[in-house]
Amino acid sequence: MHELVAEAPTERDARERLSNQGYLVYSVRAKDLSARLGGAGRRQKINLEKFLIFNQQFVTLVRAGLPILQSLDLLADRLTDEKLGRHIRAVRDEVRTGTVLSDAFARQQVFPPIYVTSVLAGEKSGALVEVLERYITYQRLTLTLKKKLLVSLLYPAVLVCLVIGLIVFLVTYVVPNFAALYTSMDAKLPAATRILIAVGTTARSYVLVGAGLVICGAIGAYFWGRRDSSQERLDTWKARMPLVGEIWTKYQVAQLARVLGTLLVGGIPLVQALETAGRSLGTVLMKKALDKAAALVKEGKSLSASLTTTGIFPDLAIDMMEVGESTGALPQMLASVAEFYEEDVSTRMTALLSLIEPAIMIFMGIFVAFVLVSLYLPIFSLADTVR
Repeated sequence: MHELVAEAPTERDARERLSNQGYLVYSVRAKDLSARLGGAGRRQKINLEKFLIFNQQFVTLVRAGLPILQSLDLLADRLTDEKLGRHIRAVRDEVRTGTVLSDAFARQQVFPPIYVTSVLAGEKSGALVEVLERYITYQRLTLTLKKKLLVSLLYPAVLVCLVIGLIVFLVTYVVPNFAALYTSMDAKLPAATRILIAVGTTARSYVLVGAGLVICGAIGAYFWGRRDSSQERLDTWKARMPLVGEIWTKYQVAQLARVLGTLLVGGIPLVQALETAGRSLGTVLMKKALDKAAALVKEGKSLSASLTTTGIFPDLAIDMMEVGESTGALPQMLASVAEFYEEDVSTRMTALLSLIEPAIMIFMGIFVAFVLVSLYLPIFSLADTVR
């Protein structure tokens, strides 16, 4: 007995096609597209910026009247990103053999779930160009927000690295050299100087061991963090962190509203849109919350009531979604939720970083002052003795 996968509009057509090929068919069941989409959510390997450019070119060609296969032919061999080009060529080959476009993208298991679901909605509604244009708009806004956040974090990250480098240099090089000087002079050292020298000489002796432990710890944390249970725990810690936790939660809410609104405007049913949104966000905690909400929506509850039971989403976001449901304008209200929380995240990030940067500078100044005072106090004492 064998299992085969065949493309057919209905189970009856699949049975007839396989029977004509000489197979004795015992049963036929539909293959769940969402199972394949799950892999896409976990293994996004493509460059989303270059994928966005591909979609802009693809939409332009299709809108100009070119068939989908010819449009893929024109673009597949002209992509500068070889990894993306390899997958697009595979999609083209699948379409050439009769596979529908959404299935061809899903089988690669590298494209975002929201994209595959949007293509599926465009195929069913006959409005592929319009659906892809909405996806392009969504992706452009998402990438812009991510770039803005990364740029705002760049300077503090560089500053922290410089501070750590300065501390390591002072403790492992400057302090031991002064220690050797004071040892040769047989000078009586103040308590602060003795503590600093003890720390410096110990750190210099074990600096390689410490670096090795840090590297091993980073590698271990990386592999530990790849497990679903670990990711859920990390997401929980992020959500509960002071100041940062609120920003992280609001960023996730903004992303959810963007994804959900884009899918609903494209004609995707609410339950499927929630499931796709959970895979698109990339956080285990949010995925479980949306799976729970999707199950409640299936039972007949409203979206706002279902999200309330998760205990994750802010009350204001729930209230805005409830208004959107009651007025029949949920996609538009979700767009408003996304815009509001994106702006709020940007404002709070700016305020937080404006506090972090002076704090880092103050800490660095205090540490350097402590080191200098501790190292030069014995010199002043020796000068007074000489006088």
